[in-house]
Amino acid sequence: MDPTGQDAAQASSSARASPMMRRQGRMSATSTGDSNSPVPSTASPQEQQQFYRQEAYPTTMNSTHMQQQQQFHQVSTSPSGLHQELPASLHYPPGAYSSQARPQLGLGSEINSSVSEDDISRFSHRADTAQTCSSQSPLVHPSIHSRTSEDNAFDRSRHGHRDSESYSSEANFSSRSDIMRSQYGGTDVDLFGPLRGRDDGRYTGYAPSSDALLSLIENKRSPIPGQQYQYDTTSVNGNNYTEKQPNPYPAWTIEKQVPLTMEEIEGIMIDLTRKFGFQQDNMRNQFEAYMTMLDSRASRMGAVQALLTLHADYIGGEHANYRKWYFAAQLDLDDQMGYHSAPGRDKKVNRNSMAPQPGAVNVEAHDSLAMAEEHWKNRMNQMSHFDRARQIALYMLIWGEASQIRFLPECLSFIYKCADDYYMSSECQQLVNPLSEGEYLKNVVTPLYRFIRDQCYEVQAGKYVKREKDHNEVIGYDDINQAFWSPEGIERIQLDDKSRLVDVHIGKRWTELSRVDWDSAFRKTYIEKRTWLHLAVNFTRIWIIHVVMFWYFTAYNAPFLYMNEDEDEVGVQWSVLALGGAIATAIMLLGVFCEFLFIPLTWSNTSMLVRRLIILIVVFVLNFAPTVYICLFNRTGSVPKIVGICQFIISLITTLVFAIVPSNQLFGGSSKTTRKNLASQTFTASFPKLNRSDRALSLFLWTLVFVCKLVESYFFLARSFKDPLKALYAQRIPNCKDKYLGQELCTIMPILTVIIMFFVDLVLFFLDTYLWYVIWNTVFSVFQSFKLGISIWTPWRNIFSRLPKRIYAKLLATADMDVKYKPKVLCSQVWNAIVISMYREHLLSIEHVQRLLYQQVPSENENKRTLKAPTFFVAQEDASLQTEFYPQHSEAERRITFFAQSLSTPIPEPLPVDQMPTFTVLVPHYSEKTLLSLREIIREEDQNTRVTLLEYLKQLHPVEWDNFVRDTKILAEESTVFGSSSGLGLSGEGDKENKEMGKSKNDDLPFYCIGFKSAAPEYTLRTRIWASLRAQTLYRTVSGFMNYSKAIKLLYRVENPEVVQQFGGNGDRLERELERLSNQKFKFVVSMQRFTKFNKEEMENAEFLLRAYPQLQIAYLDERPPAVEGEEPIVYSVLIDGHCEKMPDGKRKPRFRIRLPGNPILGDGKSDNQNHSIIFTRGEYIQLVDANQDNYLEEALKIRNVLGEFEQLHMPAVSPYSPQIESKDVPEPVAIVGAREYIFSENIGVLGDVAAGKEQTFGTLTQRMMAKIGGKLHYGHPDFLNFIYMTTRGGVSKAQKGLHLNEDIYAGMTAFNRGGRIKHTEYYQCGKGRDLGFGSILNFNTKIGTGMGEQMLSREYYYMGTQLPLDRFLTFYYAHPGFHINNIFIMLAVQLFLFSMLFIGAMASSVEICSDIAEDGCVNLVPVYDWIKRCVLSIFIVFFIAFLPLFLQEFMERGFARSIIRLGKHFMSLSPLFEVFVTQIYTNSILTNLSFGGARYIATGRGFATTRTPFALLYSRFAGPSLYLGMRLLVMLVFASLTMWVPHLIYFWVSALALVISPFLFNPHQFSFIDFLLDYREFLRWLSRGNSRTHVSSWISYCRTLRTKITGYKRKRLGHPSEKLGSDIPKANFWVIFVSEIVFPMIQMVLCVICYMFVRSFPDANAQGEAVFTSGLLRVGVFALGPLILNAGMLAALFGVSIVLGPFMNLCCAKFGSIMAAVAHAVAVLGMVLFFGVLWALEAWNASHAVLGVIAAISVQRFVFKVLITFFLTREFKHDETNRAWWTGKWHGRGLGLHAISQPMREYLCKIIEMTMFACDFIMGHVILFILFPMCLIPWVDRWHSTMLFWLRPSKQIRPPILSAKVRSQRRRVAWTYGVLFVFLFVVFVMLIVGPLVFQQYLPMHLGRLVPI
Repeated sequence: MDPTGQDAAQASSSARASPMMRRQGRMSATSTGDSNSPVPSTASPQEQQQFYRQEAYPTTMNSTHMQQQQQFHQVSTSPSGLHQELPASLHYPPGAYSSQARPQLGLGSEINSSVSEDDISRFSHRADTAQTCSSQSPLVHPSIHSRTSEDNAFDRSRHGHRDSESYSSEANFSSRSDIMRSQYGGTDVDLFGPLRGRDDGRYTGYAPSSDALLSLIENKRSPIPGQQYQYDTTSVNGNNYTEKQPNPYPAWTIEKQVPLTMEEIEGIMIDLTRKFGFQQDNMRNQFEAYMTMLDSRASRMGAVQALLTLHADYIGGEHANYRKWYFAAQLDLDDQMGYHSAPGRDKKVNRNSMAPQPGAVNVEAHDSLAMAEEHWKNRMNQMSHFDRARQIALYMLIWGEASQIRFLPECLSFIYKCADDYYMSSECQQLVNPLSEGEYLKNVVTPLYRFIRDQCYEVQAGKYVKREKDHNEVIGYDDINQAFWSPEGIERIQLDDKSRLVDVHIGKRWTELSRVDWDSAFRKTYIEKRTWLHLAVNFTRIWIIHVVMFWYFTAYNAPFLYMNEDEDEVGVQWSVLALGGAIATAIMLLGVFCEFLFIPLTWSNTSMLVRRLIILIVVFVLNFAPTVYICLFNRTGSVPKIVGICQFIISLITTLVFAIVPSNQLFGGSSKTTRKNLASQTFTASFPKLNRSDRALSLFLWTLVFVCKLVESYFFLARSFKDPLKALYAQRIPNCKDKYLGQELCTIMPILTVIIMFFVDLVLFFLDTYLWYVIWNTVFSVFQSFKLGISIWTPWRNIFSRLPKRIYAKLLATADMDVKYKPKVLCSQVWNAIVISMYREHLLSIEHVQRLLYQQVPSENENKRTLKAPTFFVAQEDASLQTEFYPQHSEAERRITFFAQSLSTPIPEPLPVDQMPTFTVLVPHYSEKTLLSLREIIREEDQNTRVTLLEYLKQLHPVEWDNFVRDTKILAEESTVFGSSSGLGLSGEGDKENKEMGKSKNDDLPFYCIGFKSAAPEYTLRTRIWASLRAQTLYRTVSGFMNYSKAIKLLYRVENPEVVQQFGGNGDRLERELERLSNQKFKFVVSMQRFTKFNKEEMENAEFLLRAYPQLQIAYLDERPPAVEGEEPIVYSVLIDGHCEKMPDGKRKPRFRIRLPGNPILGDGKSDNQNHSIIFTRGEYIQLVDANQDNYLEEALKIRNVLGEFEQLHMPAVSPYSPQIESKDVPEPVAIVGAREYIFSENIGVLGDVAAGKEQTFGTLTQRMMAKIGGKLHYGHPDFLNFIYMTTRGGVSKAQKGLHLNEDIYAGMTAFNRGGRIKHTEYYQCGKGRDLGFGSILNFNTKIGTGMGEQMLSREYYYMGTQLPLDRFLTFYYAHPGFHINNIFIMLAVQLFLFSMLFIGAMASSVEICSDIAEDGCVNLVPVYDWIKRCVLSIFIVFFIAFLPLFLQEFMERGFARSIIRLGKHFMSLSPLFEVFVTQIYTNSILTNLSFGGARYIATGRGFATTRTPFALLYSRFAGPSLYLGMRLLVMLVFASLTMWVPHLIYFWVSALALVISPFLFNPHQFSFIDFLLDYREFLRWLSRGNSRTHVSSWISYCRTLRTKITGYKRKRLGHPSEKLGSDIPKANFWVIFVSEIVFPMIQMVLCVICYMFVRSFPDANAQGEAVFTSGLLRVGVFALGPLILNAGMLAALFGVSIVLGPFMNLCCAKFGSIMAAVAHAVAVLGMVLFFGVLWALEAWNASHAVLGVIAAISVQRFVFKVLITFFLTREFKHDETNRAWWTGKWHGRGLGLHAISQPMREYLCKIIEMTMFACDFIMGHVILFILFPMCLIPWVDRWHSTMLFWLRPSKQIRPPILSAKVRSQRRRVAWTYGVLFVFLFVVFVMLIVGPLVFQQYLPMHLGRLVPI
């Protein structure tokens, strides 16, 4: 039987065109015989076709979906209402729904001021003749059967045919030559037909003509023989053009026996618009979308089935969101109880109440849900086509005008339900006068919009001002939407008179919506409190698995801690081990207690949590009580042993249950069978099911991970911890006593050391799991790539020799074609188009093209020509054929190789072009560059830039630049010879051309320098386009994805050769026909949020896009002033395209203009931008693309295959409402299809390649396995989305400001939670740009990290963490939050390890070390040293395992040599240091976000990183996130190295240095000597400025910014210019600040002070030789607080001076404030240095003790500052008036008002803190500069450093800047001046450190005896 049900489809509907219409003749072909060919020479083309299809598809795919389709098809009953006789209708008038006539296009606002008239006319003609309306050729293909794509077993399935090697070299597809001749007119077949005529490449007409190109290919001076095309000059829009416009929806015509005509559907929508008050443009827009959707489906399944399936997807189908909501909200109970009161139905009507009655309980007891579902299906099945069409139209009209309500799918369903009920009411049917336009917007949408807006903003003077509210105080989109999930939530909706909406008759609710009081209807349904406790709830199972297992391991290996070795206490050991169950229960209890904080305490929620809490307490007692009995009352004997064993068994059961079962399903949790939790299950836990093999793979993967992890962790961590634990736990330090604390400190020192070591091991225990996950996930993914055939190591690949066969079999829809061409002829046209497209992009030279193309050459028969295949296909696998087909390791090689490789994988079968679904590409755009200007590419960016962008691009792409220049010279010669760009007569050799034209080589210099010689726009624009196509520009994106249009036209031409004959050589008519088909199937929308705010250049670039691609549509927001002054402006969502006529003001007349309820940008921008423009998309699928992506023709050819992944192309011809179809027979829909991304910014230096490598491994290797085992989500772009599925579930992203910063992933989580499958494709990829510079990469990482912090607060993580099965939960965790938590654990392990080193080093430096614990007077630290080495090794492995996926991915796809080279370049470029720094940035961003919030979109800026960033800017950017921590760790490492050096510490030295110097190490030209010294001057200026006048780039501004994350800002004053210095981040919660800013620093301070006090607890000898015990506490206090006291006194004195002298000095000395600040800063720095020197002297020049004292003093100062800022500082002003007032003494006139009284005291406290911070920053900045300075002295260091960063050979190095003699002299003078100062300070710094060590014998040794501290 036919598994796809296509025969049934044809039987049930006559929507197929007749054979005469389909095929009006085919062109035939003959071939020469070949005895070696497996196909007989006499075989017909059909036989050859069948053979090659068998070769490409030797096996049958055995997938769950195919089985489901077969089950689906077995339902043979035809549903009632499947077809309906309709009266004949008039033909739909063409253009009735176009907003205006298509305009005659001109160039308009010019791109370049020097555009010539010839260019204008040539470009305008091209733009004019390209205009079409959306339509399709009437030639329609029949339906085709489904087929599979696997050819991995090709050789095994050949049976009797020749072996593959013989076949590959001799078959018709490779290098054979076939004679070809057409039966039409006796002309040869034109292989280059698609390339003729107007150029449609990426240079949009600014390129040599196609005929010139084809002449070059054959090295002739006449056009290539073949069919000639005439391109008339008649404008499409001119009066001379009289060709009849075809129906824009050819599959929906009367001839196709449609259930409703277009006129009837139009009438439905007009009627609904009149009755509900929709906007006219909304109606026209949605009508076009509706008809496009119907036409798209009807083209492949028939009109009736198209309407049925569309209704099923929107309204009534098994997986329709409306149907799911209908039952989840229990609206079906109204029907069962007789309250549904639609007119004309014989049911009881209750007009007073719609609330569920007590009888509902009885109904539920009788399986009412199943009965209601059956009733629903029957009602849907019996519905008329008219009602189905009306319901769809009503939903689309409501959705199209809903604005922000589109983010609320269930709210939208409720509105639709009210509207549908109203339509069925008598009131609506009797309506006489239509409602005015905009009533729906005003009465329904606007009130809800304003509620949403007012949650986050308030409107002041027409401007939106952000409220200072965090997420837990904001009723967001999800809170509002969830109010409609349950009948209780709907009942809360009240009208303005406090009556309930549910008490209103259902037919009248619609009219009452305008009276709803929405403020009282909504409340928080999940509280996103900013706290770490979310992790305790969401990831409870992670903590249970690891903490309990670590307890089992440690308790088993340390019996000496709790057992008496002399007694038989086996029961004690069993019992202590069994405490793991109590620990698991305690973790569960913590999770439940935290859950009380996040879930609104309704009666239902509270009772559920209390019940769980009680049960957990009982379980805890059960696990803990036996231990109390055994350890305290009965330790020996058989009874404790039996009790202990039983307790251990209970413990294991407890641990397994809590680790495996989701917490929401524990103790009678939610059930899928009860109505009570139906909404929760439907919308939060309907996870898509995995098939058996994938689920088994998932379980096997995680079994391997944990088996390996537990074995390794037991022996490497737990068992190895036994010896140091045993050595230290009972250790007593001899002769140790503190002056105040006595021996207590010495007693607890070993215990504290053990505790810290324990936590280090525990953190490493967590890290091990991620390590093994990465390893096994990578291994499984590698095997999966073998299975798919995507790896170059797949033994049966033969990817090149089989490529032509696979092009024919997998890309062309030839299943049912009456092919009269040989397959080779068809695939040759595709291959030639691919090659020519690469040539037009200048990836290939003309010589390469000639070697790669299929060509027609004369044959022995003079009347025939033979088709000669390129030797390329066999040469790639034949070492004897060595020919260069493309530059080695070039972009062309990569693209061709991936194209060939991808076709070796299983690929869905394509449909014919005219049957393929319609789809849209949507690109959100904000401020990304559209097209680079000439100034941007040929001038340096600023004074710090050493190279122009064009020069840099020429260095990166030398071969492509050379090809471009040659192409430009061809264009110039063509224009010179023929006066236009359409002439011929050019040869292929550049030198030969020059010789023939009599040119000298010098004449070509302008070409090679800037790409043009003439300033005519066709040349300057070409250079701009060339550069833009190699940068991350919107033009690159648009021109790349417009390849879909080119691919559709190419495929249609190849699959329908009779079309070319039908137009009789009229190329212009043929092009228009192909353009119509392309426009019908493919739409492109760019959502330009800032379009109306574009400057002149941006507007010109946007206009250029529209002229270059008239079919491109731009959606934008148009803001108009309000009708009444002071009100909100009026905002419209507008759509234009290149066909829209220009109005007198230069703007284009919109196609659609839909008013919005207000400004839609309420979130972080991108999601709102997508949402407002998504109404203009068309078709069944939507591809989301960023404005920095690219696409290629060969990838665009696979679009039909990719769309086949949605499994909707071969739908069974059975009504979805058929009674025989059961729910289990309907497969879960595919919501998202992910695609690979090629990061085209790889190889652009080390940082660009690192960023590209991360994206590459995540987008391929990681997602391959995640999709396989059901853990893949939506990560942005270029994923394809099921349009109906996603838009009926809240859209393609979420939009609450801050919370949904990473907006894309929420769409994936929503789809996943609601049952949508998410797939991943290996055979399709798009280009993607990534960040290239250090700063932009770190900005991106910060955005990702803060976004992850917001995700951890979200309800989606709560749903998934508490409801997913264990294996899928682990996949979700380790692929998403686990990565970031792993980074936190890595940095935590480093810090804990160094704290353990402090304790161990303190003991090692104070006590004698011995190897025998039995000896007295010494400490056995040998096992501890072994533990240190193992810990270092563990952390090292965890860090470097990050390189494994990249190595294996490169190894699998490019080979061993390329992978070694790439990894080697990374290591030689010091990328491991960058990885350490990135780990800290991730950690800091997520920690900061969870503590303080402030997540916001960061514009990363993805330009080329060739500009040197000043030292001060890098310091201020990274000091807080990394430099301070790195410097603290370095000081701790100094102490550890001085006291207990082991070689393993080298790794920690590298890591700590990486945290400090990475920003500068990866800064271009950082070590240029002159620039380094100039940088030093700028650093000193940065430290000192900002005290006399405001300066954003100053130390004081940076210091205030650091402080305000704790203090927060005062309320913003509108209109004050300096208010822009501050942001609108709300102040963090006090308790969160208390924990993060007080508790953690206090713990660190206590640990550091204890270590210092310990080393000071050993006696010193006084003058009499007696032992004197001192205390380090007093000394630490003096040297930590002493600088603060000094600064306080000095500041008080200076304040008096400024108050007295300030008013006078400010009149004559503008720098008075700066001088005062400089004095204070100098005293602070000198005081800090002085205190350090005194401390060192008091420590008798003992370096290790002095360093430890510095560590303790720093920790004390840090804690004191945190306390002062947290408890004593009020909110900060958003301006810096108080700072300048302090130094100048001028407090009046600064706008402080009454604050002028209190601010001096506050500022005094601030200045005390600032002075010490300034001293620290001054010293630390100089230390970093001192570390970097020696590298500046290395010869040619700048050249080698640039080689490391940019991966450019020294010969290709970026030149030094060319400066005037005056500037050079000035730079040298400044460098000498500041160089002397820098060297002086460097010498002083060295002497302070080295001097006491060298001249120690000359210094006082016993200063401590004189100073009693």
